[in-house]
Amino acid sequence: MRTTHAFACTFGATMITPHQTRFRLWAPSCDTVDLEIEGAAPIAMTRQPDGAFEIVAPCGAGARYRYRVRPDLAVADPASRAQPDDVFGPSMVVDPRAYAWTVNDWCGMPWERTVIYEIHVGIAGGFQGVRARLSQLAALGITAVQLMPLSEFPGGRNWGYDGVLPYAPESSYGTPEDLKALIDHAHGLGMMVFLDVVYNHFGPDGNFLSAYAAPFFRSDRPTPWGEAIDFRQPAVRTYFTENALYWLMEYRFDGLRLDAVHAIADRDWLVELAARLRARTEAGRHVHLILENENNDAGLLQSGFDAQWNDDGHNALHVLLTGEDEGYYRNFSDDPTAHLARVLGQGFAFQGEVFPTLKRPRGMPSGSLPPSAFILFLQNHDQIGNRALGDRLTVLADPRALRAAYGLLLLSPQIPLLFMGEEWGSRRPFLFFTSHSPHLGQIVRDGRRREFAAFAYFSDPARREQIPDPNQPETFAASVPNAREAAGPAGRGWQDLFATLLRLRRHHVVPRLRGARGLGAQPIGPAAVAARWRMGDGAVLAIALNLGEGVVPLPDWVAGTVLFDGSPADGSPVTPVPLQRDLDPYSVTVRLLEVAHG
Repeated sequence: MRTTHAFACTFGATMITPHQTRFRLWAPSCDTVDLEIEGAAPIAMTRQPDGAFEIVAPCGAGARYRYRVRPDLAVADPASRAQPDDVFGPSMVVDPRAYAWTVNDWCGMPWERTVIYEIHVGIAGGFQGVRARLSQLAALGITAVQLMPLSEFPGGRNWGYDGVLPYAPESSYGTPEDLKALIDHAHGLGMMVFLDVVYNHFGPDGNFLSAYAAPFFRSDRPTPWGEAIDFRQPAVRTYFTENALYWLMEYRFDGLRLDAVHAIADRDWLVELAARLRARTEAGRHVHLILENENNDAGLLQSGFDAQWNDDGHNALHVLLTGEDEGYYRNFSDDPTAHLARVLGQGFAFQGEVFPTLKRPRGMPSGSLPPSAFILFLQNHDQIGNRALGDRLTVLADPRALRAAYGLLLLSPQIPLLFMGEEWGSRRPFLFFTSHSPHLGQIVRDGRRREFAAFAYFSDPARREQIPDPNQPETFAASVPNAREAAGPAGRGWQDLFATLLRLRRHHVVPRLRGARGLGAQPIGPAAVAARWRMGDGAVLAIALNLGEGVVPLPDWVAGTVLFDGSPADGSPVTPVPLQRDLDPYSVTVRLLEVAHG
């Protein structure tokens, strides 16, 4: 039986029959709107009471069209399903039922099994390039691939956060069918696929909403990207809620990561969104919702969202690994070990205390949340790419310390996230890159260089000139992973380490993760911390990490069978070994004290 999936959107082009399509545009600032289909005469659309314009036209899949919203302005469809000629070209009618899915019994997997691998589709070779990598990632132990934003952006090189057409998969990466084939293939391998979505702003180039839908934005709420999106408007809520449903239902993504929700003024919409998504997806299907939220809003993690990126955990670990104390790392450099202990014991490091660089309280209590409500990472696109030179921890940290930190990352009860190339210890940078117009590209380049003037190393103007120009093709090319790194001895060594740790996680942590709760964490040395958790089956998992140069005595409560002690070759099978009472420099020990049954 041929299985297809289509989501009926309120806005955009919806095929009714193979030769009839309904077009609907919310344009409350317009008195008239014409539909312009290539090769046909313009058609006047009918204005609806809610400010939308609608028409059914005699065309089908492949038809290219624009909306004439002013005599001098014809725009792409803001709910376009495809933009073959980029953001300034015409939109294209898509038949979502053209793709026949091959994996029809996939329901996802429980959140506790999640190991996330974040990937930029462009530098991975487009949708087909990502698809080709999936079997290797599955063999390593990755259970979820998270794609950086895919919404159509100007040009072919961008992180994706400059998207302006949220429903259209980026055309430089491949077709809608290519994206569906990627997801279909992942499901066949037993892997989930998550999508990073941006609902807090539009990119600076190619967004014309204000010309025909001025109420889409609110001037009283400035953001780093301009006027805030006005989620008080029902049409705006519908536009973004349906976008989320579209990705989940039509493309069969297994979850969404919502970018920078602290920039969304109407918090109630987030709660409403989670409820709507839970209600509309099929019974028995696992769909996961992830937040990026500088506010450390624990309440949202009790209102339908599964987890939040734990930037506090990253920042504390980064300070311990590198000694850096500029920028936002200043907030954690006073006592990074204490911050890390709080992260491991309670989730957030800042739970209402004053955040030094903001000079105001940040966060709320999070100790009642399970550890799986937090996603821990050592690197991601932001933490690498927002550095001036895009340098990774492999060139910043002692490799011994970095190996030990991975023991904590991959065996703690928090959900781990890796960034592409991390699994083979890539030393290639991941830089910030764009493909804007020359004028906008220069603004971005100069602004980025000014931003780094506050850092000691780049206080010299000559050094700032060395920061790569995001708009140059060479900057993108320098970020493409080097497969030869993965194949070399060092790359194979890193992959062996990751395979060992993920195998241990799968066998000893994941089965016990549901119902796990923190039992406390504390600093045990200048750069060392120990933590333990009561797992769902009653066993106690303890991890002690020493990122410093000196030997550290272990507390008596770090007890049990050794799962991992930092050696890349150990871990399978787990066997009792004499318990050391000291923790060597740059080392980790992970122990499991199981409960007796019967």
